[in-house]
Amino acid sequence: MAAANELNPTARFLMGPGPSDVHPRVLQAMATPMIGHLDPQFIVIMDELKQMLRELFRTRNELTFAVSATASAGMETCFVNLLEPGDEAVVCVNGVFGNRMSDIVGRCGAKLTRVDAPWGQPIDPAALKKALDGRRPKLVAVVHAETSTGLCQPLEEISRLAHEAGALFLVDAVTSLGGMDVRTDEWGIDAIYSGTQKCISAPPGLSPVSFSPRAVQAMESRKAANKVQSWYLDLGLLRTYWQGAKRAYHHTAPVSMIYGLHEALRIIFEEGLEARFERHRRNHELLRAGLEELGFEFVVAPEYRLPMLNAVRIPEPLEDAPVRKRLLEEYNIEIGAGLGEFAGKVWRIGLMGCSCTPNHVNMLLAALRQIQQDR
Repeated sequence: MAAANELNPTARFLMGPGPSDVHPRVLQAMATPMIGHLDPQFIVIMDELKQMLRELFRTRNELTFAVSATASAGMETCFVNLLEPGDEAVVCVNGVFGNRMSDIVGRCGAKLTRVDAPWGQPIDPAALKKALDGRRPKLVAVVHAETSTGLCQPLEEISRLAHEAGALFLVDAVTSLGGMDVRTDEWGIDAIYSGTQKCISAPPGLSPVSFSPRAVQAMESRKAANKVQSWYLDLGLLRTYWQGAKRAYHHTAPVSMIYGLHEALRIIFEEGLEARFERHRRNHELLRAGLEELGFEFVVAPEYRLPMLNAVRIPEPLEDAPVRKRLLEEYNIEIGAGLGEFAGKVWRIGLMGCSCTPNHVNMLLAALRQIQQDR
């Protein structure tokens, strides 16, 4: 077998739907000397990490930590621990990730009720209310920031309706956490998950999650015969590693990844949450003005747009794949293609974490302007 090449990828400006650019301090933290995952020093780091995540989620939930896997595992962690075979779940679907939630509900052996809205439009609370009439579902799930469409779903009315129906309220905050306000306790969210590679600006590989006391009680009330279908994601086992004075071995935690997330969270709080949210909003407006000047139209109405994920229709005569290829090869700028029914029609432009700067915006606009002039 021939020797593999030395790693030397070209530096990119990451302006797609994730991952985002990572701060040099995070990369340096990941090079911190290795210690064991049960080392007393590492337990201190874990506890500091949990506290910072509580502050970022704006919650007092004791069961708040980072799953040792990507955000998709965080999603699965929430569903497989809360749902048992025969339970009913209502899932709000207006993009790719609502569909993924629906798929997992079926894999849990639960009964699925969907509340659909067209891609790029918010879930109508009246449609959810109609779906809940006469039902007592175990949970209601919704995506806060739908990465496939660039839509921000208002949560407070959805939460109220879920709780009035006696359900737990589960939220996907993969794209929103760290880039806009996520008020877990105030909005009555019972289970929430995110990812490290978007607005937190750490490498992909960890999934912050948080569970309310109501959600914990639901887990503890599972029938003995209905074990959580995933051993690795079973919170009954994971809690013994992340909580308590004496930590029990569950799995070998990704120590260097935890180092990186710890430093990324320190950077977030040095900037300040409100300042960070304002930075994302301000640079979104800069991008919006520039794109509209170039003839782009946004998929989502202004009042529902995400600041960190901008979905725009590709204007003629620009072609999807050739332009994205040119941006990558000539300008080292990565943007995202459309998914599902938006494939070939929409670009998804990320302004997340360390990738959310005026320089990123102006570089992309200058490149698109040049490409348009060359046609």
